[in-house]
Amino acid sequence: ISHVINYDIPHDTEAYVHRIGRTGRAGRKGDAILFVAPREKRLLGAIERATGGKIEMMELPSTELINDKRIAQFKQSISDTLAAKDLSLYAKVIEQYQVEHNIPANEVAAALAHLAQGGSPLLLKHQPTPKKDKSWDKVDKGGRDDRSRSRDNSRDKPRANRKRGNEEEIRRKKNAPPEKGMERFRIEVGHNDHVMPGNIVGAIANEAGLTSRDIGRINIFESYSTVDLPKGMPNDIYKDLKNTWVAKKKLNITRADEKAKERSEPKRKESDDGDKPIRRKPKLKKETVKPKSGNKAKQRHKKT
Repeated sequence: ISHVINYDIPHDTEAYVHRIGRTGRAGRKGDAILFVAPREKRLLGAIERATGGKIEMMELPSTELINDKRIAQFKQSISDTLAAKDLSLYAKVIEQYQVEHNIPANEVAAALAHLAQGGSPLLLKHQPTPKKDKSWDKVDKGGRDDRSRSRDNSRDKPRANRKRGNEEEIRRKKNAPPEKGMERFRIEVGHNDHVMPGNIVGAIANEAGLTSRDIGRINIFESYSTVDLPKGMPNDIYKDLKNTWVAKKKLNITRADEKAKERSEPKRKESDDGDKPIRRKPKLKKETVKPKSGNKAKQRHKKT
């Protein structure tokens, strides 16, 4: 195919490479177009590193250019219809309409053109051309001035206080409850598996049919991670996510509150027979009984 258009930037670089691989096959040329918001620059950088090349930034067409193109296409569609179709019946109906209503032919044609548009406008409304975001040319941590101001401000604070403040802020964010309409889930991959947030987002988005905007906060710990997803997940998607693989491990997704409840409940000792509690045998107490005539002394056991 000639073009692949990524309306949402893929969070999985392998998925992006697979998509754009459909262009330019068999020695042909092809274009891959990617829409990227300024806040998604990190993902763009990951894709550029994966593909080993710089992705060229395109200039968005102006409103005037788009409208000129639409008018040209509309005129061409009229010419194509006049050349290829038998319009005698329609011409007769239009003539009758003109006589009956005394309407000029150009106004009738304009009304028919409006009907052909199906209610959607032919032309775009004028919008100011967005200014080029110069931050694209800077590193993700901000411009040089921002970084220098940040360093100057941080010098005023003792290093121990800065470190403690950063740790408290990270801990506060990780412990923050899910946003309204979201539910927190636990997945069994973490830092030990070298997993990245993009890997988690890509896997969940593909299996659950969600966009990256539908996926909330992701916290990655040593052996597991938590992710906030919209409430009311269907059971079939929940089962699919349990068997989804990320970083060579199954997600084994569970609701975070259920996992916390399991850890808080005391474990019961179980017997080999299952869930029945173990019953201990009663202790035996020895009791000495006086011997009967002619018999030796005997001992008997009495249950207590």
